[in-house]
Amino acid sequence: MAIEAKRNLRKTTDPLEKLRLQCLAKGSAGIKGLGRVFRIIDSNRSRTLDFKEFQRGLRNYAVMINKEEAQELFRIFDKDGSGTIDFDEFLVTLRPPMSNARKEIIMQAFQKLDKTGDGVITIEDLRGVYNVTTEEFMNYYAGVSASIDTDIYFIVMMKNAWKL
Repeated sequence: MAIEAKRNLRKTTDPLEKLRLQCLAKGSAGIKGLGRVFRIIDSNRSRTLDFKEFQRGLRNYAVMINKEEAQELFRIFDKDGSGTIDFDEFLVTLRPPMSNARKEIIMQAFQKLDKTGDGVITIEDLRGVYNVTTEEFMNYYAGVSASIDTDIYFIVMMKNAWKL
């Protein structure tokens, strides 16, 4: 994927596609890596960035775009015109579209969990499907931990995921 992204990067003039391809050219965690940089820059933990923070994050991640392209990107990500961009909206907008095959496998996993078939995964659905021991839970997060560079980011991720 990284090689293809580098090849396509030379052909595109669209700033959003240019940013996406530069992230993908950094490998499988490229988009997550930019998200990680933005979380570090977000010193007040607002989960949003203003334009200056956005620019600093792009520079820190070595994204090669000019100021005009950065301004255009910021406008694309600032959906409500508030002058800030939300991390989640940013990452959703930046991610490449998923193939139908991926969407189908995700739906299969969802349907497997949704035992009652009501379109919502509830405690009743999960009962009997998952029985996780402390050791299994720790092993799972040890695997996640291996792909995260710093303790600070890992702790932020855990706090956000588990609302701690």
